Amino acid sequence: MLGRRVLSSAILIPVVGAAVYAGGLCFSALVALAGLLAGYEYLTMMGHSDLAPSYFFGLLLIALFVADAQWPGLDLLRWGLALVPLAALTVEVFHGNAQGSLGKWALTIAGAVYIGFSISHFVRLRAMEEGMWWVVVALLGTWICDSGAYFVGRAVGKTAFFPQISPKKTWEGAAGGFVSGLVATVLLGRFLLDLAVGWGIVLGVLLVLAATFGDLAESVIKRQAGGKDSGNLIPGHGGMLDRVDSLLFVAPIVYYFASAGKGLLF
Repeated sequence: MLGRRVLSSAILIPVVGAAVYAGGLCFSALVALAGLLAGYEYLTMMGHSDLAPSYFFGLLLIALFVADAQWPGLDLLRWGLALVPLAALTVEVFHGNAQGSLGKWALTIAGAVYIGFSISHFVRLRAMEEGMWWVVVALLGTWICDSGAYFVGRAVGKTAFFPQISPKKTWEGAAGGFVSGLVATVLLGRFLLDLAVGWGIVLGVLLVLAATFGDLAESVIKRQAGGKDSGNLIPGHGGMLDRVDSLLFVAPIVYYFASAGKGLLF
């Protein structure tokens, strides 16, 4: 499994790196693709229950979140949030089971917001001044945090960390992820963005906590759906949602940190 994990990473990292460097529509297209694939996996997992959400409206709303971030002047999100939830509820009222209609609708909208709203912040972050470096910090900080947790957990992990949610996670792994993610974020922030060490520590703590809770949040979803992975799209990593779960929480945190700090804190 480790070999497949490394091979998949060796293929994906150059693709992601090229898109981050290119920026613009190229990067937004990659973000949209990741969001739609993750959304499809979420909808499929939830579809195994009696409250099967709508693929059409869920994926449409995810696409609108990303499109609005790419073209903010078009007000696509305002129209989307006004029309898509109402249309989805109308369809459920007329075609769904009366007892499950509201639940299906809620799962559809909640999933689209959870994935689409969160991942669209990468597009907004890339559009900022020095946005490429902020995206690099967010991605590498999260991946190093995840890798630190994975390898430390495998090597010395013994004490269960939230066993009711994710039985294989350990406190030792969480500590390894915290330290590696924090150190990586501080160093990346310092050398790529000239971020003061103090603010780098603040960002690092926020990033690591966001990554951890993002991972746990997806574990809750998978446990409710009765699955181990969100899919098998990426060998050694599971599905797309498994790969971006931490990033869904990290992207908004880094974006609002960078936005608030620009010209004020650093």
